[in-house]
Amino acid sequence: MDSRLQRAQALIEAGQRAEAIDLLGALLTEAPGQPVTVYRNILLQHYRLGRHADGADWADKGLLAYPGDLEILNLKGVMLRRAKRLEEALAVFIELAKRSPNNENILANLANVHNDMLNGAAAAKIFLQLTRRFPRNAEYVRLLGVALRHQDRGDQAITKFRQALAIDKANVDAWCDLAGCLSEQGKTAEALEAIDSGIAANPGNMKALEAKVKLLRQMHQLRVAETLLESLLPAHDGEAWVHHSLGSVISDYDRERGLVHLRRAVELAPKNSDYVFALAESLDRARGPKEARHLEEAYHLIRNSVTPDRMKSGELKVANEVYARLCAFDDVDSLGSFAEVGRRFVKGGKHTALLAQLARGADDADRLELLEQHRQWGAMAVAGARKAPIRRPKGPPASGKYRLGFMSSDLRRHPVAYFALPLFEHLDSERFEVFCYSFSEGASDEIQDFITSKVTAFRWAKDVSAREAAQLIADDGLDMLIELGGSTHMNKLSAMAYGAAPLQASWLGYPHSAGLETIDHLICDPFNAPPRPELLIETPLVMPRTWIALGRQIFREAMENKPDIPQDREGVLTFGTANNPYKYTRKALSTWGQVLMRVPDSRIMFVRPECASPIFRGNITRVLQAEGVTPDRIVFKAVRGGHMPYYNDIDISLDTFPLTGGTTTCEALWMGVPVVSLVGEAFFERLSYSILNNVDLGDLCADSLEGFIDIAAALAADPERRRALRPVIRQRMIEGPLGQTEAFARDFYNLIAKTVEAARVGKKTATA
Repeated sequence: MDSRLQRAQALIEAGQRAEAIDLLGALLTEAPGQPVTVYRNILLQHYRLGRHADGADWADKGLLAYPGDLEILNLKGVMLRRAKRLEEALAVFIELAKRSPNNENILANLANVHNDMLNGAAAAKIFLQLTRRFPRNAEYVRLLGVALRHQDRGDQAITKFRQALAIDKANVDAWCDLAGCLSEQGKTAEALEAIDSGIAANPGNMKALEAKVKLLRQMHQLRVAETLLESLLPAHDGEAWVHHSLGSVISDYDRERGLVHLRRAVELAPKNSDYVFALAESLDRARGPKEARHLEEAYHLIRNSVTPDRMKSGELKVANEVYARLCAFDDVDSLGSFAEVGRRFVKGGKHTALLAQLARGADDADRLELLEQHRQWGAMAVAGARKAPIRRPKGPPASGKYRLGFMSSDLRRHPVAYFALPLFEHLDSERFEVFCYSFSEGASDEIQDFITSKVTAFRWAKDVSAREAAQLIADDGLDMLIELGGSTHMNKLSAMAYGAAPLQASWLGYPHSAGLETIDHLICDPFNAPPRPELLIETPLVMPRTWIALGRQIFREAMENKPDIPQDREGVLTFGTANNPYKYTRKALSTWGQVLMRVPDSRIMFVRPECASPIFRGNITRVLQAEGVTPDRIVFKAVRGGHMPYYNDIDISLDTFPLTGGTTTCEALWMGVPVVSLVGEAFFERLSYSILNNVDLGDLCADSLEGFIDIAAALAADPERRRALRPVIRQRMIEGPLGQTEAFARDFYNLIAKTVEAARVGKKTATA
């Protein structure tokens, strides 16, 4: 035997597998005609170290030397499966099954790949055959249950998991699968009982404990999960999953402590992409003086992790959001095309990621693709809800009043509440009983307290699942439920999939159709309603004048609005924006650059916390420089929260597109700053169009890029108009539809009453 083979074997026995791989690899490269056992050995060491992609490459080399070796081919399939290259793994095992149709291991591997690909029917066919041959093999029985679960045959799957456990109570995977399947059916108490039984049968088993934590997180019992993880921490401080789980659980209500544990998880397992992206996501959500530094840390973590083609849907979402906030357009493009990225989000159930997609669409094909992405997500959510339906209420109490619900976790100091406040300030208590549902993890504030004081009930449930939220709502016997947050953070859009009220609608928080067939309406106005009905999934409910009004507790006249234009004070005209950078596109920035080039000596100001990031500043500067704008004409103000006074230094606000401003457009106008906007056909492209028309500034809306540039340049060249507008725009807002909050509330409640009555008449007619 070659002495190098002896040394390699000694290294393996000493647990030094990486060194053995290097030695064997050098030997096979130098002298490829080694015995087949050498190739098999190097593959096994790659497998045991988790180097699956490299192992697949070595399998190809082994097959060149020994093309008929079934063991090498089988190991190749295993490596490809572990590397998530499922199509390739499937092809390998199909070939193997043809060569050796009765080989137990090959058949099991083939069926496992089918399960991985969610092809439950194909997997079940094989595992049924294997369980007949080996009826006491608990693992085959369990995997048959997994295949049945993939076919939505939950009751049969549960039976198989219980059969597997009757054979072998030490099969932790069977306990985990049983608990997961029960949870999917809404049997949360049984699910917890199952996983606790699994822990009792396997004391100290970390996989079972990890499954319980995962289950508690799915049930949104975060504080219970936190207590369990804290109890594990002293004895398991060196286990990455404990820190990862604890950091993920507490981040929403204790961000800094969460970051400590998420960083520790990455330190312990730096190549685990789940841990890397969980840290990156938490860094992206962190606020405070280190916000830009945290964002850049997230950026570098992602760039140094897996390539886009190997990102899971959740990882892709985090990457897209971090790159978008930093205007890293090339990085965003590297993730895939508009359709590819959106479909991957949908496949992974990541509705929250579709918000950033609104800003990325380029044409009508993208508008229609975006609708389809939302539809597909909605179909998945409704299908999931039907597996575990909620208990239906008997009907509204006989109070004679309409029972109206608002579901949002943003009924606090948040832009959603700023525009919803008029409905609570002028609540129509003679006709309506109003219920609010919030799932916010944060503390209450003065806005939430005010709303609570006005409504029939404010149900604040921190630790509930979407199904539990839907049941909570259904038990109030509403006539209509309106969700205000879409899928933004801490809202529970999927609760709408359960049909907790006979009528359901979306309003305010998400500027697009949510995608659920259980949502009947989207509330809009004559300006932002899409001109083509096919650009909405829901039936529009059209307010007579405006879909929003200004909550006077937030839009206060005490905010100093300097009456003169900044150009007169500074001697230079300043364009500006305070919009969120995820709305920026390369085309929008280029168009802004062309505006600046049409207005000599003008400058542009960005008022955002991201401005403290050198990456952000560099990306913005490069796009504007390509249009001829020199860096000295670009001003960055790193601000979070205290941005309103900066409008006193902006002459004209340039709107984002295709996703236009909403809150920021109102804020700019409130401070006397005119806004130039580009209008498209989709709802999300018409938000500013509605606002500007409701303050008699519709002429600042363009229907083409050329028109946008012309309008901005003409307004810049007309200081007299801007001097006249500056002191009066706020008053126009107060006196017009946006500021007439009592009239707005009356219009809103009238619209809801009319809609509910029409539905009641329709129901009577249908049952007559």
